[in-house]
Amino acid sequence: MQFATPLVPARLIRRYKRFLADCRLEDGREVTAHCANPGSMMGLAEPGMKIWLEPNDDPKKKLKFGWRLVDHEDGNFTGVDTSVPNRALREVLQNGTLPALAMYKTVNSEVKYGTNSRIDFLLSSPDLPDAYVEVKSVTLSRQPGMAEFPDSVTARGAKHLEELAKMAQQGHRAIMLYLVQRTDCHRFALAADIDPTYARAFEMAQAQGVEKLIITTHISPQGVEIADML
Repeated sequence: MQFATPLVPARLIRRYKRFLADCRLEDGREVTAHCANPGSMMGLAEPGMKIWLEPNDDPKKKLKFGWRLVDHEDGNFTGVDTSVPNRALREVLQNGTLPALAMYKTVNSEVKYGTNSRIDFLLSSPDLPDAYVEVKSVTLSRQPGMAEFPDSVTARGAKHLEELAKMAQQGHRAIMLYLVQRTDCHRFALAADIDPTYARAFEMAQAQGVEKLIITTHISPQGVEIADML
């Protein structure tokens, strides 16, 4: 998935109200960017961090920049836009280039299911059980090389696991897919100390047949690409 508009570098001044970030561009201008991330962004929103913004000239958008990446200035990046995983995954699912799910021919997004829920992807193919795929963006890392989810308490995430478990019990494939939007991590763990309820919900869901997929990414100011499975 390539960014629609070339990104521009900046320095973070502050993130506030979850969805807003004041930033300083290289020419000294201060701008406010939209931050498409409802999580805590632990370790990713420190003042002075180098970040990358996507400018836009859409008259319908109040803010003219969107915060897309954190640049760790060591060759590694973290993608902070939680809408990116679904966009990047849609490409590989439709192209059939994700080996674990390449057998499915039809890809539908945001399909209603369960109790007032929508599944990120519903995959189907003749003679195969439907596959319900829920996607989570993973950006937290508190130990070198270790990616963790979640970075804050997520009652919504626990509900998604319960809904997936019901689909598995009905004979469908139910898949919890964690997309690691960091290039410096090669391991994954649940952050049970941050949200023990979510960790318990995951254990229960897995016991009822919910599958787990963990996929890494290649990230640069040009785009985010699906990489390898952990």
